[in-house]
Amino acid sequence: MLAQRLARLPRNLPAFLMLAFVLPLLAGCGYNTIPTAEENAKAAWSEVLNQYQRRADLIPNLVETVKGYASHEKDVLEGVVEARAKATQVTVTPETLSDPNAFKTFQENQSGLTSALSRLLAVVENYPDLKANQNFLALQAQLEGTENRIAVARRDYIQAVKDYNLTLRTFPSVLWATFWFRSNQPFQNFTVAEDKMDAPKVNFGTGQGG
Repeated sequence: MLAQRLARLPRNLPAFLMLAFVLPLLAGCGYNTIPTAEENAKAAWSEVLNQYQRRADLIPNLVETVKGYASHEKDVLEGVVEARAKATQVTVTPETLSDPNAFKTFQENQSGLTSALSRLLAVVENYPDLKANQNFLALQAQLEGTENRIAVARRDYIQAVKDYNLTLRTFPSVLWATFWFRSNQPFQNFTVAEDKMDAPKVNFGTGQGG
């Protein structure tokens, strides 16, 4: 009777039992640590890209507004346009965050755009009428807010990448990195010094009314 009951059990029952036993062990030993940290870092990078894109989208209107009052500042205006073009030409996707050359180029281009914007806003100080223009003031406020968002997004990304890279080197997750997630590579990161890029200075209301 017992033999008949055993014969009626599914042939793959031992595999199911083994799976039911192994899965909790895998979870308990940190099997999910690496993919979870990886996805967190990718999500943080996507937010960095979103904020840099927000800044790039503001620039055409900013340049046109400044041009209306300071059209002879040709070199400065062209410098911003060219820097924006370079900054939007290279994109590091979440899937290519382990590429040091792409990351370096992306970072240098974004830093170049930050410098160009700083020069532009320094020039604006010489044009009281422009500084009093409501459209320009609104663009300044948006730019300042975006620079703050960029700083926050970069900070969150730095921490997320530190956490992810650490999982690839520390026990017990290093075992999974060695034998299971062998294709996972450390992500590139901003350095502390590079993270302290000066945001363009926004000086509200000074010089209004000429």
